[in-house]
Amino acid sequence: MGLYILKRLLLIIPTLFLILLINFAVVQIAPGGPVEQAIQRAEQFQGIGVVSGSTSHINEVQSHYQGTRGLSPEMVEQIKAQYGFDRPVHERFFKMLKGYLQLDFGTSFFKNKSVTTLILEKMPVTISLGLWSTLLIYSIAIPLGISKANKHGSLFDQTTSLILAVGYAVPTFVFAILLIMIFSGGSYLQWFPLQGLVSENFAELSFIDKVKDYFWHLTLPVLTIILGGFATLTYLTKYSFMEELNKQYVTAARAKGLTEPRVLYNHVFRNAMLIVIAGLPEALIGIFFVGNLFVEIIFNLDGLGLLGFEAIQQRDYPVIFGTLFIFTLVSLILRLLSDVLYQLIDPRINFDRQGA
Repeated sequence: MGLYILKRLLLIIPTLFLILLINFAVVQIAPGGPVEQAIQRAEQFQGIGVVSGSTSHINEVQSHYQGTRGLSPEMVEQIKAQYGFDRPVHERFFKMLKGYLQLDFGTSFFKNKSVTTLILEKMPVTISLGLWSTLLIYSIAIPLGISKANKHGSLFDQTTSLILAVGYAVPTFVFAILLIMIFSGGSYLQWFPLQGLVSENFAELSFIDKVKDYFWHLTLPVLTIILGGFATLTYLTKYSFMEELNKQYVTAARAKGLTEPRVLYNHVFRNAMLIVIAGLPEALIGIFFVGNLFVEIIFNLDGLGLLGFEAIQQRDYPVIFGTLFIFTLVSLILRLLSDVLYQLIDPRINFDRQGA
């Protein structure tokens, strides 16, 4: 196992390099970069912004900085130098890689902060949403999936399947809006705050009150993620257990007089959970980074998802690459941890012996 882990860790380096290289190339040819945006803001500041009825002027602004009629060539070059676009593409790329080797992701073009500082500031929100929603989703979905497998075809199985189908079909942002309307003073009750992770007077509260305030603010965002997130895991657990329940070793265990809970949790659980663990990295990435985006926007939670979304809109390249690097690195590490858990649960799996 040690040799396999070493190989996987070494493979992370070229994987990160290729992903960064591909995305760097794509971003360079995308229109409307930070230089163009800065030039347009400078034009508007000087009162020579684009006139809405002038199609020819709009086309000029969108092509090769030709819309900078009121800016001197020196000012245009100064703007390019400010964002580092006065250097060749390859030089910018290798400068970025050098910084990454030193864990320096650069400085945001528009927020006047280092990318590392921004990520550290937003991380608590993303971790809070991802951690609690993941724990609750797995705490609900796995026991529910086991119960559905054990009671396949019953009224309980059919009723929960209907609920899961609704939860899976309805988009996350719809759940968020409904919860706000019902429980945050939208139309009915005012039980929970509308936005933010903590109250404005959070620093003045006692420790117990801080904990209460924190979970009070988290309730609706986490509930939103849970409602749309545990259907897939529940069905994955159910059908994995159903497959195992039809095997001969289960029949033999029952013939020995073992109770059904002992059969499920002492014999079936280890084998059935392998497929669930195999999908753990993708599930965590989806919950932490993808599923949180709409929740962060709707509940005004300033996390990594919202940071990356705003960076893409603004063409804030250092933030884009910094968040992309973090997302990719976490994904690769989670995949490696998944393989390690695979072998811990089932010692028969040996990646070193299989030449992985």
